Amino acid sequence: MDSVVYDTADAYDANARDDRRGTGAASVARPRALGTEAVHAGREDLAALGLHAAPIDLSTTYPSYDSRGEAARIDAFAAEGAEPEGPPVYGRLGNPTVARFETALSRLEGTESAVAFASGMAALSAVLLVRNAMGLRHVVAVRPLYGCSDHLLTAGLLGSEVTWVDPAGIADALRPDTGLVMVESPANPTLAELDLRAVAHACGSVPLLADNTFATPVLQRPVELGARLVLHSATKYLGGHGDVMAGVVACDEEFARGLRQVRFATGGVLHPLAGYLLLRGLSTLPVRVRAASSNAAELARRLADDPRVARVHYPRIGGAMIAFEVHGDPHDVIAGVRLITPAVSLGSVDSLIQHPASISHRIVPTEDRHDAGVSDRLLRLSVGLEDVDDLWSDLDGALGFTSGG
Repeated sequence: MDSVVYDTADAYDANARDDRRGTGAASVARPRALGTEAVHAGREDLAALGLHAAPIDLSTTYPSYDSRGEAARIDAFAAEGAEPEGPPVYGRLGNPTVARFETALSRLEGTESAVAFASGMAALSAVLLVRNAMGLRHVVAVRPLYGCSDHLLTAGLLGSEVTWVDPAGIADALRPDTGLVMVESPANPTLAELDLRAVAHACGSVPLLADNTFATPVLQRPVELGARLVLHSATKYLGGHGDVMAGVVACDEEFARGLRQVRFATGGVLHPLAGYLLLRGLSTLPVRVRAASSNAAELARRLADDPRVARVHYPRIGGAMIAFEVHGDPHDVIAGVRLITPAVSLGSVDSLIQHPASISHRIVPTEDRHDAGVSDRLLRLSVGLEDVDDLWSDLDGALGFTSGG
């Protein structure tokens, strides 16, 4: 059997540790722990408002009796993209509930700002449009990426031109009109990992966009490794319950201003209810990711020992995603699960399994898909919070249906 299982003991010992940083007397200010930020960031003003739970502001517009002042604020936004000071103006410029989520996510990722969108693809599109508007239409990217991200770049739907390279070829692929380098680590769906610090160094002055959807800030913060932009499909782990669709870019304030202008112009805004659900989801993000990751590490070990499984991909960084290749027909496994849900997407509290070559990466040309390591026998498993023995029992039964079983 050709199987690959990375040693994750260190990663999970680290996850179990108290992740607080800084030492000293209680009177000395120090950064708050990730778990504390997840619960409190974006909510610091609630007590002064006489509230405990964050409110949902569903207004699309807001009253203003000072039209001259309103005009000045809109002019300032159009010129700079800064968030308008004072009361809200209009739902397309911003929303207080969504702003709470943006504040919280920026704190978790360690960035100055974050800008939320209606989906992960809307967020990526906004990044490309910001760079395109500056005449920087060329993108250097490393496969694999999420299938629709790959398609957006390859098809040039927004006027971008992409050069696909191995990580070692990034520096040589840069051009005067290169506006972005894009990577995903761990990658969808193979879970391949990149040395983000080395990649950022190779980018020079070109912004590095790292898709951090799989890792989440619980396992890695790309900005600390040199990335300028951090992309999340917030539909996944940040929401965490399969009931919200959203995207978000964590970045410096300068880039955020351009993103806000694109969001205003294109209308890719996040609904306030989604912003509320995301803020609530962040409060349990560290607990959910660590518990699901523990389940995934155990399932990866069991799959690696199973003769019906040809290869297991599980990242050194840990996480709740597993990719594995079977000797038999992967479609039989999809048809054979009963507890695990056969469905696209990932990051929910319940476990999901899908066949990337048929669904999430179907839009990527077959040769490119195979070159990126996405074989036709590869299955992607998003591990949830169920009992690990129940999950294994379901997988074991489904593997028994394959021709290799």
